[in-house]
Amino acid sequence: MMTLSIWIKRRIPASTAMIAFCVCAAAFCAAQTQTSAASFGPDNPFYAPSTLPFLAPPFDKINDSDYEPAMDAGMAQELKEVDAIANNPAPPSFENTVVALERTGQLLDRAFEAYNCVTAANLDPELEKVQAYEAPRLAAQADAIHLNAKLFARIKSIYLKRQSLHLDPESLRLVEYDYQQFVKAGANLSDDDKAKLKKLNEEDATLENTFMSKLLAATEAAAYTTTDASTLAGLSQAQLEAAAEAAKAHKEQGWRIPLQNTTQQPDLTDLTNRDTRHAIFENSWSRAERGNTNDTRSTIARLAQLRAQKAALIGYPNYAAWDLTDQVAKTPDAAFHFMDALAPAAAANAASEAKDIQALINSQNGAQQGGFTLEPWDWEFYSEQLRKAKFDLNESEEKPYFELNNVLENGVFYAAHELYGLTFKERHDIPVWQPDMRVFEVYDAEGKPLSLWYCDYFKRDNKNGGAWEDVLVNQSKLLHQLPVVYNVANFEKPAPGQPALLTFDDVTTMFHEFGHALHSMFADTEYPSLSGTQVPRDFVEFPSQFNEHWATYPAVLAHYARNYKTGEPIPPELAAKIMKSQTFNQGYEFAEILAAAELDMQWHTLPANASLQDPDKFEVDALKKKDLWIRDVPPRYRSSYFLHIWNEGYQAGYYAYLWSEMLDDNAFRWFEDHGGMTRANGDRFRQMVLSRGNTEDLEKMYDKWLGGTPTTGPMLKFRGLKEGN
Repeated sequence: MMTLSIWIKRRIPASTAMIAFCVCAAAFCAAQTQTSAASFGPDNPFYAPSTLPFLAPPFDKINDSDYEPAMDAGMAQELKEVDAIANNPAPPSFENTVVALERTGQLLDRAFEAYNCVTAANLDPELEKVQAYEAPRLAAQADAIHLNAKLFARIKSIYLKRQSLHLDPESLRLVEYDYQQFVKAGANLSDDDKAKLKKLNEEDATLENTFMSKLLAATEAAAYTTTDASTLAGLSQAQLEAAAEAAKAHKEQGWRIPLQNTTQQPDLTDLTNRDTRHAIFENSWSRAERGNTNDTRSTIARLAQLRAQKAALIGYPNYAAWDLTDQVAKTPDAAFHFMDALAPAAAANAASEAKDIQALINSQNGAQQGGFTLEPWDWEFYSEQLRKAKFDLNESEEKPYFELNNVLENGVFYAAHELYGLTFKERHDIPVWQPDMRVFEVYDAEGKPLSLWYCDYFKRDNKNGGAWEDVLVNQSKLLHQLPVVYNVANFEKPAPGQPALLTFDDVTTMFHEFGHALHSMFADTEYPSLSGTQVPRDFVEFPSQFNEHWATYPAVLAHYARNYKTGEPIPPELAAKIMKSQTFNQGYEFAEILAAAELDMQWHTLPANASLQDPDKFEVDALKKKDLWIRDVPPRYRSSYFLHIWNEGYQAGYYAYLWSEMLDDNAFRWFEDHGGMTRANGDRFRQMVLSRGNTEDLEKMYDKWLGGTPTTGPMLKFRGLKEGN
């Protein structure tokens, strides 16, 4: 996924560890930062721009204690810069208002982007305290800027006369973007309503941080632990060693299986002990619903209510209606219509797959042998057996051909070279936030430095679940900045001395996140607010999902799929099985994602006068309403641990993964129809789409590149689905 990060003065809506807008007016905010700002000086590593290549953060010099004073000083400085723009006695112009605003907050950006990175990827108790302290303050910064009446008056005056200013297309887009974001943030409200909005935003920001803290603690506490090796029958030696290392890291005896932030867990595929599978599934399903201090249900119920109230204050019937105004879909009705059209195919194919799994269970465990009804904790285990039977394929056979570093250099990098002419040189002189990371300098086809790219791939308990991309430095011609980009994942770290062998799902994740990275690397815009991945949520996943297709492209697969011991290429018959298996179990996978997307949209279409919801009841009712309450197919994320929508900026936007999938499958079909993986096709895609950021209307941009309007047909085809059985 693309984490949605907040550039305080710019990106209100959409992008990395979303903190929501919050509290106070500029005077209060400035007063609150005086103490920390006063302690900020030249010894702080954020005091001046980095002297490292690409302005990369000096992580070897940054201590946890450096973030708070740097961000507080950065907020104070940014408010001073904004105040100077708002009170400029000269008549408002594009240069002295809109461009000037783009230049503000550079100290805050330096500190925040590094802070945003480490709090998501390498959190510790001290940083957790900083996070709790800064969340409402960072959000307050957005209010202090977007609710500044004098600043908005200048922007509005430029917006109203924009057509007579003879601006270039990107500058015109920036004027329209800024005006839309200020209006969306409540700039047109009365002073009384602005005060109400600030209070709602303050509580929202605080609760989002509360949710994150509870979920991290709940997920860690819900890890499956055991001292009985027999309960882990079916796991490989490498998996057992990793589990033993995890236990040792927690000073525990035996084995520890941490949870990832999804409902289903990877080890359920291999565990033969049904009681163990059940226990791990229940730990996952109920992790944040145990009635203790880590229970998130009251937090999310209030968050949903707050968001609805905020939308109503600004003039919208619900949060989704407010939020989607700057998305490609535009309205909740459009998103619902899109998802509703997909639900029958998802449910029908999932039901068909469930019958096949039940038949397998019955054949192995007849009535005399204690046969049982399929449960969610059985699905992964028995579907993997079906996959093996249908394709004569198993993960232990696949994994030796997917060693992580080889996949990276001879797969991910190779595809980028063939499509776009990129080359990569590893750098060992760039400081990192975790010792087992790698850093590469990226060059374009002419040998010109393009970007710096980091990868942090291994699972840690102090790392957010899932995988994501973000930037440490955003591309901008105005600011003379090239992008510094990073990918983070949660792959199992091997025991010391062992290779990191991946599942093919992990391989796909690497290609996906690198697709986001390419979107950031190729950014070629003047203004930072419109650069790279700073696009609507229902477009931002398109380049990443499109990049997944190259993982199975025959020429690419043959180049990286090699046995880590012998160097032998993957046998053609095994490669063919992997290719064919990509449509296996897609009814299940499609249904679990669609169920999560429906849950999100229904949470965020609650009206402002709705009472506090009971999350458990709401979840069941919401899915039954859409015929997606499928006994054996739980949603990919339950409401109580749906990190995307309660803390990461995807509220009213999880449908974006499916919407973007429609775009990416149509795009790959275009490549197939025009010669496949060629530099000409790659360069055209880079020039017309990947480099343009948010500098033009994205729907028109896409249609112009595609030469038509996308449909759901390629999406269903690539998933191997149909409208029924």
